[in-house]
Amino acid sequence: MTIPIFSFAAGNAPVLVTIPHAGTALAPGMVSRMTELGVTLPDTDWYMEKLYSSCVDLDIGMIRANYSRYVVDLNRGADDATLYPGRPKTGLVPDLTFDGTAIYNEGHAPDEEEIAERRRLYWQPYHDAVQEELDRLKKRWGWAILWDGHSIKTEVPRLFEGMLPDLNFGTNDGVSCAGTLIKSVMDVPELGNSYSTILNGRFKGGYTTRHYGQPQNGIHAIQLEKAQCVYLASEDAPWPIDEAKTKKIRETIGALLRQAVLWRPEG
Repeated sequence: MTIPIFSFAAGNAPVLVTIPHAGTALAPGMVSRMTELGVTLPDTDWYMEKLYSSCVDLDIGMIRANYSRYVVDLNRGADDATLYPGRPKTGLVPDLTFDGTAIYNEGHAPDEEEIAERRRLYWQPYHDAVQEELDRLKKRWGWAILWDGHSIKTEVPRLFEGMLPDLNFGTNDGVSCAGTLIKSVMDVPELGNSYSTILNGRFKGGYTTRHYGQPQNGIHAIQLEKAQCVYLASEDAPWPIDEAKTKKIRETIGALLRQAVLWRPEG
């Protein structure tokens, strides 16, 4: 394996940003098995490093996956449990794109043995690193905040109805973080009238938010799912970026993260 599973930059603030779906590397032998659409990786969270560049100035650590979610989805549990009952399941090792198109040529989707191997090689090291860093931050501060960063096409009829709000905050219906934390984040003036927002709407947080978010144990977790219309010039291949939009949302994300850094638990 020549490409590291993830890239990690440590920070000293009590916040860790995780970026599980920005990777584009593929496991050995995958390309020859994939469909013409599959190899374009349409469900990638594009340009996330640009959106979260404020982490450097805020001294926030970041773990960014380097492999595609088509290798293994790091925001799904190892048991591949259903996150949203009644909705199409995208899977730990998906064989369909978000719009329902095959990722693999017929007869070439991974079997259970391959899925288990990908879980061992790619999923486990990433989550071991996340846990280790959260433990370090909690030891230093007494608490830690995990911020799970995502983006998705604004309209995906197979997964949700209509157009997605611009910024979709998820706290597992209030279970994964203190109410004062998410309130302070969503009250930042920079949100203003610039973006439509929702809390615990269609996206309440995936495995990462639900698993690590244990405020009773000093770990708080927030997921932010951004509609890609807020920073892309086009949401179709080759997914060109809009620099003016990107600058604006980057500054907004910086303001949100700054509130997370400044927040302190009650008592």
